[in-house]
Amino acid sequence: MSKGIKKKERKDKLPFRLNLLFFIMFIMFAALILQLGIVQILKGEEFQKEIDRTVNDTTKVPVPRGQIYDRNHQLVVGNEPRYAITYTPAKRTQAKERLEVAEKLAKLISVEVKDVADINERLKREYYYLNHKEDVIERLTDEERKKLDDTEEYDLALERIKKHEMNDLSEQDRLIIAIKKELDKAYALTPQIVKNEGVTAEEYAKVSENLSDLPGVNAIADWERKYPYEETFKSLVGKITSQERGLQKEKLEYYLTRGYSRNDRVGISGIEEYYEHVLRGRKEQVQYTTTKDGTTIDSKVAVKGIAGKDLILTIDMDLQKKVDEILQSELQKTIQKHPYQHQYMSDAMAVVMNPKTGELLAVSGVLYDKEKNEYNNAPYKAIHDAHLPGSSIKGATVLAGYESGVISPGQVFHDRKIKIASGAPKGSYSDLGSVNDFDALRRSSNVYMFYIALKMGGEHRYPFPNGESAAFDVAAWDEMRSYFQQFGLGSRTGIDYPEDPKGVIGDKQFQPGLLMDFAIGQYDNYTALQLAQYVSTIANDGNRVRPRLVREIRNPSPTEDQLGSVYESKGTEVLNRIDMSKSNIERIQEGFRQVFNESQGTSVRFFGTSKYRGYKVAGKTGTAQNAYYADGEKKADTENLTLVGYAPYDDPEMAFAIIVPHTGIVSGKHQINQTIGQRIIDAYFTDKED
Repeated sequence: MSKGIKKKERKDKLPFRLNLLFFIMFIMFAALILQLGIVQILKGEEFQKEIDRTVNDTTKVPVPRGQIYDRNHQLVVGNEPRYAITYTPAKRTQAKERLEVAEKLAKLISVEVKDVADINERLKREYYYLNHKEDVIERLTDEERKKLDDTEEYDLALERIKKHEMNDLSEQDRLIIAIKKELDKAYALTPQIVKNEGVTAEEYAKVSENLSDLPGVNAIADWERKYPYEETFKSLVGKITSQERGLQKEKLEYYLTRGYSRNDRVGISGIEEYYEHVLRGRKEQVQYTTTKDGTTIDSKVAVKGIAGKDLILTIDMDLQKKVDEILQSELQKTIQKHPYQHQYMSDAMAVVMNPKTGELLAVSGVLYDKEKNEYNNAPYKAIHDAHLPGSSIKGATVLAGYESGVISPGQVFHDRKIKIASGAPKGSYSDLGSVNDFDALRRSSNVYMFYIALKMGGEHRYPFPNGESAAFDVAAWDEMRSYFQQFGLGSRTGIDYPEDPKGVIGDKQFQPGLLMDFAIGQYDNYTALQLAQYVSTIANDGNRVRPRLVREIRNPSPTEDQLGSVYESKGTEVLNRIDMSKSNIERIQEGFRQVFNESQGTSVRFFGTSKYRGYKVAGKTGTAQNAYYADGEKKADTENLTLVGYAPYDDPEMAFAIIVPHTGIVSGKHQINQTIGQRIIDAYFTDKED
């Protein structure tokens, strides 16, 4: 066969194949159109009813809260697993349906007696109404029912129930009412805990076996906060709400806009509150498919839940526990030795921190309850309570004198009492003679500080002519305080904690005598944390760092005995460098060293031997006159004893501040601030060696 004939045959077959292909496609499209027509015309109404019949809703299920560990990864706050019975009502669930669930649950679980006893008259009436609705409604006249709306009709019907009808309730009835009371608290598609305290394994098993007959009920593993160290540091960790209390009313909108449910447990104080955003975790989101009448026909997990992130604190719980014990034992010893003189002495506070990083190693407070004769941990007082600091702030006063130019390094003043106009004479604990800046710090000269204050106020006569009025510019208050604030005295410390007070700042007075009081720590009040930041700034060569309680945030633990990966590391943050020369700061450091280590130093009796132990401590003591008042009436003259310091003085790694307010004035009294400081230093370096 020739090539021309073969070519012609191939051309003849091509149109046939194309026609066949088009015909097949036509049949397929016709079938598709026919099927769409059937769906649209014949079954459209049926499918539309199915769409109208179902609704998709998403609910969020809480996850375990993040745990809290100390710097050595010892558990401070954990989650203790426990059985729980929950109830998640469908939309538009009626009271009668909840009652039916309560009746079934009452056969499977028990309720505490106090819950059963705490059933008010309203709950009893509502229970009786649900069981005898038709009978109760008949007690209303037709005329009454016409005039009333549904709510008013319901309330009137409850009133028509007789007291003896409610009082005839059995113990089982009361149990059902108590359970229904919990069920009534639940929001649609939001899990509500019915019982999570004292759920026995038997109750858990019984409920689990009968879930198909208990719509909305579930048996789950819940959690409760546990505290391995009990009361140690607990008040600073803070609290979370119970599910019964749920979100705080004053912050309701804030939380609801951030995906919380009304009955969620949230941090309401301390670290729990400040770090709520990381401790809460990500809720599991469950999508429910329900009918229009609220019946759930399907559910699936849309977003998997993730437990809250864990916190690693800067706190060393072993040191924290020791500092708590030191404060309590020294406070108890001092009060018992002179109970009458120390009758207004009730607490002691101490803060230990790393002056270079701002990491808080221990934050301690002890409060003596005189009525109960017991000592309680109250570490929050070290952050919150402000007191007169006395001479411990004289380092800031001398630096203010240097930088304002009213004194020069090494300047000498004669320490003798100063009397302004008709005021009382002001002086040191004795006339100290000629003192320079080192002497003024080592021996704690008040008069040296008085001259700094007078000169900053515009009074430059020296020696001051006693009995005359002093020149004074009220702007000196702002100038002096601006220097103090650079150390954190009178300003917020920046701590990662809900409360960060400035202290108690007195009014600016056009009186030079009050600025003189300010210069020796007898006017403005500061917290132990502020004093710790102040002395740390001196130890850290003038760099003021932010104190912090958390050093790391970690992802949830993959196993019980393993920490998760680091999510965020909290580094050192320098808030400011004090606007003072390095050489002047070094003079204060030397003055502080002399306080603890040289002859006539006010702390040498307690710390002079510490250099032989290798501690090498520097710092400043303080005593402030602080009369005790109650109900506006002066009760007694008392004193605040303070102590600030750091060690080793040539390369500081720890700083501390101690306040013991309202000690009695006793001759040869126990120097509680000094003994506390000595024992804290010993505890810190002993732990380090161990």
